[in-house]
Amino acid sequence: MELILKENVPGLGYKDDIVEVKNGYGRNYLIPQGKAVIASPSAKKVLAENLKQRAHKLAKIKADAEELAAKLGAIEPITIATKVSATGAIYGSVNSLHISEALAKLGFEVDRKSIVVKEVKEVGSYSATVKLHKEVSVEIPFTVVAEAAEA
Repeated sequence: MELILKENVPGLGYKDDIVEVKNGYGRNYLIPQGKAVIASPSAKKVLAENLKQRAHKLAKIKADAEELAAKLGAIEPITIATKVSATGAIYGSVNSLHISEALAKLGFEVDRKSIVVKEVKEVGSYSATVKLHKEVSVEIPFTVVAEAAEA
């Protein structure tokens, strides 16, 4: 079944992509949730016309994303302090929310949903991927350190 995505669907595609999915997934989840519409010939023509009209806006959005990626790529590794056990394992984990907050302190507003972090359970150096646009992503290095004990 061919569908046109109305919004970004992780693992499937981005808004306005034409994707091929199984009938059940399309009819029982994507269409009822409003995430996609059936890709009929008339819907494809409408999509092509809309994309043609939006091409200029999309080029600007991509240019802005590339500019932000260049700025993010030039920053020093972020340091994230967290509570650590005696063995070096951290309590909880460091996730995209922590990275988003650290970037906000540096003056970069990045949605935490666009940050991909592998599971971080120990002190050390890691990297996170920030997906700014479907064609633009940047690696952000960060270091997890032990939080200073309060006296």
